[in-house]
Amino acid sequence: MPATALPPSRTNPRATLCRIIGAHAPTAGDFATSIPGLSVYRRNAPAPPITCIVEPSIVLVAQGAKEMVIGGDVFPYGTTRFLVTSLNIPANSAVTVASEEAPCLGLVFKLDLRTLAELIAQDGRPAASGQSFYTSAGVGGLGQKLLESFTRLIELLEEPDAIPVLWPLIQREIHYRLLLSDQAPLLRYIASVGSKGHRIAKAIDWMKLHYAEPLRVDDLASKVQMGLSTFHHHFRQLTAMSPLQYQKWLRLNEAKRLMLNEHLDAATAAFKVGYESPSQFSREYGRQFGTPPKRDVAELRLGAQRSASSLPIVP
Repeated sequence: MPATALPPSRTNPRATLCRIIGAHAPTAGDFATSIPGLSVYRRNAPAPPITCIVEPSIVLVAQGAKEMVIGGDVFPYGTTRFLVTSLNIPANSAVTVASEEAPCLGLVFKLDLRTLAELIAQDGRPAASGQSFYTSAGVGGLGQKLLESFTRLIELLEEPDAIPVLWPLIQREIHYRLLLSDQAPLLRYIASVGSKGHRIAKAIDWMKLHYAEPLRVDDLASKVQMGLSTFHHHFRQLTAMSPLQYQKWLRLNEAKRLMLNEHLDAATAAFKVGYESPSQFSREYGRQFGTPPKRDVAELRLGAQRSASSLPIVP
């Protein structure tokens, strides 16, 4: 009796990832997909670090290589190593291996800390007593089972009618596989209810919703049931920033979005995100982004126009 041929995702999952990601990322850039929480990307050349905000997510590279810089820590990763981030944090992302012939292709999949918490509770093993982490990111070995889980996920893009039924199952499997990986201790530290990492995550969630309000750090520490010095210590460990620096980072990036996407002037954007002085906003914006707000937004718009004009016209 002849052997049954294995599907492509089982024989060469990485080739399947490259093929489907390449089809959904036809040009350099980042592309949302019809699968909740999943985006794909293509880079056609190495690129220096650019500032970005990193959500709790896992980043896979199907072809090429990248690195992430958070604070003073560098996290290189490629086809055999994945990047996992457990908090919303500012970082710098660089492409280290890519070319027109062999572009850097990959995916970003948002983590659901609630799903992780449910799986951890179901497992019954608490986070290691007293264990903490000096960063909220890590690089782990990409095992075959986790790779195959992501391949099944990406294959849903070729079967859109199956996404509502199969996506929740594969999403839960991916979270389960991550809790079996060498990055499980980091994820348990952040997602285990009651851990210091989980409390910092709750504080960050609050700050994201209330960034325009005055911040009293002692009140925020009390809100997540931590002493002030302990809160400061763990917040800086995980984000490489103080709480006030993190709030400033949130405000400046939201102001940039308002000016770029909603066409607000600098003063209006400054007041909207919580600044009382437009001149202070301009100074801090220039320190953060290297250029005064008006000039920075004008240059970004010009760059976007040039990129759009260089795209091929598809009939």
